[in-house]
Amino acid sequence: MKKFSILSAAIFGLMMTAPVAFADDITFSVVGPMTGQLATIGDQFKQGAQAAADAINAAGGVDGRQIKLDIEDDQCDPKQAVSVANRIIANGVKFIDGHACSGSSIPASAVYAEAGALMMSPASSNPVLTDAAAKAGWPTIMRLYTRDDAQGAFIGPWIAKKYAGKNVVILHDKSAYGQGVADAVKATMNQNGLNEILYEGINAGEKDYSALVTKLKELKADVVYFGGYHPEAGLILRQSAEQNLKFQLIMPDSIASPEFWQVAGPAGEGTMFVFPSDPQAKPEAKEAIAKIKAGGFVPEGFTLFSYAVIQAFAGGIKRAGSDDPAKVAEALKNGQPISTVVGSVTFDEKGDLKNASYDINQWHDGKYAPIQP
Repeated sequence: MKKFSILSAAIFGLMMTAPVAFADDITFSVVGPMTGQLATIGDQFKQGAQAAADAINAAGGVDGRQIKLDIEDDQCDPKQAVSVANRIIANGVKFIDGHACSGSSIPASAVYAEAGALMMSPASSNPVLTDAAAKAGWPTIMRLYTRDDAQGAFIGPWIAKKYAGKNVVILHDKSAYGQGVADAVKATMNQNGLNEILYEGINAGEKDYSALVTKLKELKADVVYFGGYHPEAGLILRQSAEQNLKFQLIMPDSIASPEFWQVAGPAGEGTMFVFPSDPQAKPEAKEAIAKIKAGGFVPEGFTLFSYAVIQAFAGGIKRAGSDDPAKVAEALKNGQPISTVVGSVTFDEKGDLKNASYDINQWHDGKYAPIQP
């Protein structure tokens, strides 16, 4: 009888402790280009997510559960993104902070949707990501970032007004992101009375853009809007300077990285780009920024958006009273704001941010800052 009592007590103890053990941690995957030409963006994702996880864990975690991060590298390659997505799902992770490039996020989203996982991108801006998800009835595909069509509606009319009568060229890198944002800018610029003299795609990854520079010189381009990333932008500017060609380059949010200046050098002086209203200027970000900088990292670009995704996951789980991704997504879309380092955010039925706002930034002497448009 005594042996039975001891055995029963042991089994009861295991039954009581098992749920606690399983519930100790909750894993979020962070996916982006951790290596390759766009590794700066991946580092921003990782730094922001880790800082958020550290802060939430220090405050008691998510309903007592500690956040663990699983860092994954897709190199902004669509095929690798799908492979990574399948691995994440196989590992049982249900929350994904990523991906970065729209060309990766869009195909990966189908994997997550089928598995019922919640994906929230802190950078992908192509409207197809959430539009296609809504059309397919996928409720767990979201983004804590702005859309290309909203960015186009902001900068296209401004270009049309400021550069009326000038020779404007629109270039893109043929990617889902680059061409998507270029098309959005072209459409609203055209609607406001200014037509481009050239619309053309370039081949990303090339090292010699001298033929393109010659064409821009022959066309007497005054302004170039380029939908693409910093490696190509920097090379085009440097090679233009070598041919004594100067034009106003305007870019989307992809060049909010010190690596742009490392590639472009002084030829990058005066380059403008659109970015969501400076998250580093938000009072909600002050403490987070101080801690991230204390660790030797400057929270530029997408850092704080990745931080905010982790906050949204944590807040959504608390609000839903569950870590079921569908319930969390539903709780995040209920119209009530979630407090994050980029301010209070609300999501629409598609999972897009409501009421996005933008700055026009300009590079000067290796740094960028908002300007008065």
